[in-house]
Amino acid sequence: MANNQMPVYPDEPKIPILPNMLTAGNLLCGFFAILTIFKGMKLGDGTPEAFDCYQQATYFIFAACIFDLLDGRVARMCKSDGPFGREFDSIADVVSFGIAPAMLLARAVLFKLPVPYLGDAIAVLYLLCAALRLARFNCMAAAPKKENQSMDFVGLPVPMAAGAVVSTMYLVIDLTCNRNLEIAFIWQVTMAVCMTVVSLLMMSRVIYPSFKHVNFEKRGTIMAMLMAILSVVALIVFPWIAPAVIFLFYLMYGLIVRPFLTRRMRRAIEAAEDDQPSPPQS
Repeated sequence: MANNQMPVYPDEPKIPILPNMLTAGNLLCGFFAILTIFKGMKLGDGTPEAFDCYQQATYFIFAACIFDLLDGRVARMCKSDGPFGREFDSIADVVSFGIAPAMLLARAVLFKLPVPYLGDAIAVLYLLCAALRLARFNCMAAAPKKENQSMDFVGLPVPMAAGAVVSTMYLVIDLTCNRNLEIAFIWQVTMAVCMTVVSLLMMSRVIYPSFKHVNFEKRGTIMAMLMAILSVVALIVFPWIAPAVIFLFYLMYGLIVRPFLTRRMRRAIEAAEDDQPSPPQS
C-alpha cells in the first residue's frame, strides 16, 4: 500500500521580488565584469587597451558592491529576509566578489610575478577563501540564535575583501593608464602580499562591524556622521584613490584598531546602540 502513495515534495520557498532583484543585479554585474576581463585578456597582458577593459571591470564590481549593500537592507526593511535570499546572495557573491576579483588581479597585475603560476595560485587561494567564508557565514546564520548574539561579522566579509582588492587595483590601473606610470615590480609584490592577507582574513576570527543596525530611523553619533560625510566628499573629489583608502581603512579597523578601542569609542564610530552586545571573542 505504501508503494502506491504519491511522492511528497518539499514546499517551494517564498521568493521576495525586490530584494532578489537587487541580488540579481549583483550577479549580473559580476557576470559582465568577467566578460570584460576576458575581453582584456584577448588584447594581451600589459597593453593600454587591456587595462582599459580591466578598469571597466572594476566599475562592474563596484556596482555589485552597491547592489549587495542594498539587497539585505531592503529585505530587512520589508521583513522578507529568509533562507532563499541568503543562498541566492551567496551564489551572486561567489561570482562578483570571488571569481571576478581573482581573475582581475591574476591578469592585470600578478601575471608578471617572477615565480611561474604564483599569481594564479594566489588568485585560487583568494577564490577558495571567499567561497569558504560564504559557506561558513550561511552555516552560522542558519544556526539557532544565542542570547546576546552579536550582529558583527566573524572574519572579513567577502564584499569588503573584494572592495579592498579591486579598489587598490583600480588605483594601480588609473596610475598606469591616466598618469603614465608603469607597474613597478614592488607594486606587483605588494598586491600579491595584500591579496594573500585579505584571503586569510576572510577565514580568520577577526571581528568586523556589520552596520546592520544602522537605518534611517536611528540617530547616529557625531563621529559616525562626520566620517560618512568625509567619505562621500572624498569619493567625489578623489575618485581614483578614495575607494582604496575607505576599503583599506575598514580592513585595518577590524584587524588593528578595533581591538584596542573601548566599548564607548566603538559605539561612537560604528553608530551602535548602548545595548549592542559585545562581539564574541576569537
